[in-house]
Amino acid sequence: MIHEDLAAFHATLPRVGGIAGLDLGTKTIGVAVSDGLRQVASPLTVIKRQKFTLDAQALLKILTERGLAGIVLGLPRNMDGSEGPRAQSTRAFARNLSALTDLPIGFWDERLSTVAAERALLEADTSRRRRAEVIDQVAAGYILQGALDRLRHLG
Repeated sequence: MIHEDLAAFHATLPRVGGIAGLDLGTKTIGVAVSDGLRQVASPLTVIKRQKFTLDAQALLKILTERGLAGIVLGLPRNMDGSEGPRAQSTRAFARNLSALTDLPIGFWDERLSTVAAERALLEADTSRRRRAEVIDQVAAGYILQGALDRLRHLG
């Protein structure tokens, strides 16, 4: 089930269990996961996009193997809060994914997550090549950590 509001998403989650955070790009999907108590987001991997069925298969494998309880998708809004083609593409991905899993899906405003991830990698003196390899999963970590922090305040 897809939830527009993080409070509604929170209401459908079990008390414990990790959550996946996804940074959906045109060429890759950055994946981060939380611990079971939903305190810390950790970048996990990058899935190279192929076609939806293969992308979903790779995601569902991660979700199942790790026994995750929900999915937070970064929603790429414009700086003025409006939604463009990338946001619509993300919503379509969520609709298609929700047909394949019973896990709740929530959205998190991902504005500036990639900028923050890039800044953190630069501060860590990460090489340009390595930044390109990990930027999406680090951005997914920022998306997920933001959602986790908000969920913690919801109780």
